[in-house]
Amino acid sequence: MKRMWSPWRMEYIRGERPKGCVFCEKPDEPADPENLILFRGEHCYVMMNRYPYTNGHLLVIPYDHVSMPMELGQDALLELNIEISMCIEVLGEAMHPDGYNIGMNLGAAAGAGIRDHLHAHVVPRWVGDTNFMPVLNETRVIVQGLQDSYAALRPLFDCRCQLPEQPGSTQDTNPSS
Repeated sequence: MKRMWSPWRMEYIRGERPKGCVFCEKPDEPADPENLILFRGEHCYVMMNRYPYTNGHLLVIPYDHVSMPMELGQDALLELNIEISMCIEVLGEAMHPDGYNIGMNLGAAAGAGIRDHLHAHVVPRWVGDTNFMPVLNETRVIVQGLQDSYAALRPLFDCRCQLPEQPGSTQDTNPSS
């Protein structure tokens, strides 16, 4: 029997686990390209998944350290969904996927790797991307390096540096302006 290797997974399996919460610590660091952070909003940010299911696998993460959606305030919950939509738009423009998987793994039983900090997965999908590799070899084929994907996606997020105005938000209505 032939053996196939996916050595990048060992980095995750054997890698040293951070003492604190990686989703709390990464946005405090000034190294967005190294941390694969693509976008920063007021309540949430977008980063690439370091161990992706497919090319362009993104995470939308609230800054608040909560484990369940109902623990977020309304503004953060709304922004989380706006940023998910933004991710779909950017991935569509950059990678032209045929579809998307959007989801949250809430709790260990649901498969959450980081279960104490809520995060949403945005996974681009292509017709035919599910093949024998994951089934027979527990291996995923990722065709583009993380830094190459980051370089392709970051400019598209930079163009969207402002979130759309939220319904019901207050605007400057001073008539003397």
